[in-house]
Amino acid sequence: MVKHRDNEQHDLLQLMEAQRGNADGGGIGAYLLHRAKPHLPPWLGVGGVGLAGVLGHLRWAESTPAAVGLTLTSVAVSGGAYLIGKTTSKQRRLHTALTTGLGSAWLTAACLAGPTAGPLDDLYLMGGPAVALSWNVRVLMRHNPDGSGENSDAGLLEKVGLARTQLGAAKVEPNRVTVPYAAPAGEATNEDVAKALPKLAGALDVPPNAVRQRRDPDSARRGELVIVPTDMLKQVTWFPGPSAPGGSIADPLVIGVYDDGSPLMLTLPQAIHLLIMGVTGAGKTEGALDILTEVLTRSDVAVWLSDHVKKGQDLGEVFPACDWVATTPQDTEIMIEAVKAAIPARTEWLGAHSYRSWCPEAAEVQNDPAHSCRNDGTACGCVGMAYLVTWFEEAANTLARLDDDVFTTIAQEARSAGISLIISMQRASGYQISTDTRASLPSSLCFGVDDKDAGFALPGEVLEAGANPGAWKNRKPGYCYLVAAGIEEELYANPARTFRNDPVTLEWVTREFAGHRMPLDTVTAGAAASVAGRAYTDRTRPENPLDVPQEDDMDDEQGAGVDPEDEHIDPEAELPDNQPGDDQPLFGQEKGHKPDPEEARRLFADALAQFEAEGRMVVGPKDFTDWCDAHHLSRSWVSLRLKDAALDGRLEATNQTGRWRIVPALAAA
Repeated sequence: MVKHRDNEQHDLLQLMEAQRGNADGGGIGAYLLHRAKPHLPPWLGVGGVGLAGVLGHLRWAESTPAAVGLTLTSVAVSGGAYLIGKTTSKQRRLHTALTTGLGSAWLTAACLAGPTAGPLDDLYLMGGPAVALSWNVRVLMRHNPDGSGENSDAGLLEKVGLARTQLGAAKVEPNRVTVPYAAPAGEATNEDVAKALPKLAGALDVPPNAVRQRRDPDSARRGELVIVPTDMLKQVTWFPGPSAPGGSIADPLVIGVYDDGSPLMLTLPQAIHLLIMGVTGAGKTEGALDILTEVLTRSDVAVWLSDHVKKGQDLGEVFPACDWVATTPQDTEIMIEAVKAAIPARTEWLGAHSYRSWCPEAAEVQNDPAHSCRNDGTACGCVGMAYLVTWFEEAANTLARLDDDVFTTIAQEARSAGISLIISMQRASGYQISTDTRASLPSSLCFGVDDKDAGFALPGEVLEAGANPGAWKNRKPGYCYLVAAGIEEELYANPARTFRNDPVTLEWVTREFAGHRMPLDTVTAGAAASVAGRAYTDRTRPENPLDVPQEDDMDDEQGAGVDPEDEHIDPEAELPDNQPGDDQPLFGQEKGHKPDPEEARRLFADALAQFEAEGRMVVGPKDFTDWCDAHHLSRSWVSLRLKDAALDGRLEATNQTGRWRIVPALAAA
């Protein structure tokens, strides 16, 4: 069975090569010779039999032992050909046995009686070309360049459920064979061909995703089969350096290579929003490093990064290059609200300057009267607006803490505001992300995933075309599929591999290209400040947090972690004896002063001011638990005061039930 499988693969590839034209030139003679090569073997066989008959007659003429030996040999060869051909199609088996029988019978007679005795010469001159032509016709019928007619030798296609499917002229490239196909009209469609791809890969003994389909958009039964027999992505490719240093974010980001060696490119303004997905160990972090490394070398982009789960474990080197980094769940919640506020502010600015959407010209000083916010037809000279990349690493934690549609507004409205939303997570299932948000993420970079999760990361038509990230899981780190606008659709199902990168490269890019990156524009910064207040205006651009000593690592002798009120306590001293009153109960006694309504409202306003000073700009009833206990107020009272504060303009409702955003009392511009 293995031998038959290898023969079928060899026959298919041989036929594909045979039908390929001479792509290297060489003149008309070389072209004709190349086209004649597939049809020469039968004619060479006929000539060889004739020559053997002449030589055999000179040696064995009128030899009785030779007659017996030649007769037995003829029978053995004919029978052997029939038996050997039992694993092929019935038509091919009969054709082979008949050809072998006729040839060996003529050869036996020619050796004994002479090639010109009686009718032997006429039989040779008429029968030899007929047999050779029959094989030429078989080759033509088996692989019809026009894709018309019926395949007389179903062979491999019949075994995988594609009988009567015709193949066109093959295009053979290094490690790639492309074959047009036409499913039988009224019997099969492109969907049937897609279902047969795994069986075809098994028949050819290639990886499951090595056989792909490209559908003809103008036909329901025509397309191309793409076969890549060898995995060219096994070799690791290290990051070669920035592809467009100092260029625009509108230029493609080169983040890896496809299996044919062509570059894997992502253009963020075209891709808009991107979902990065892959199980642990599948190389998702490598992809993130490649994208951020390229982004940070461009001159007209700013980054807001949320990394409150790993807190810089993987992406810490990029922190100093970001305009804003959120390392706590509270900061991430505020950042989401700031992005929502930035969308209308940026859209208004772009509209005022006659931009229908963000483009590189929008990031420059507005010296063109055609893009002026003035009404007198003169250039306004406004400072340009940077493209904004909002990146939420390990977003599943954010979705679980907040809401599964927390990103929906951003994904739906940021398209024309020059904002890209990038969500990175291990699983984008319906339990973690809303269908509205998933539908609003048009692009995806999918690494190895579980089989059941592939449908959340890639469109159905890409999976039907042969994409199979479930075959990798975490066994092939860096292997991925990229689906995004700006990429040819035929590449969606082509496997690729991101560059191998390391934090040292990211640190170098962060440092060396600091002078090339433009600061965030005042429009976006003002919108963020109006929502986040001091959480944005007093933000710091931290160094890599993993390089900063943590409190737990400090020397206890330096007094780290000791409350100033307890500095006089000697930890080695003996505990004092019981004192009078120590046995009195702590609870059930006098509760103390309970504020009147006016005082309680004042205390509530002070609490909001304290939260604002701490940078906690999104609050809810649970944030007031300690405050309620300290002032003897119920949570229900706090809920009413939250609604009153919203009516007073001090709070604004968020998309999440029970969560309110503090409106800064004096928002910094």
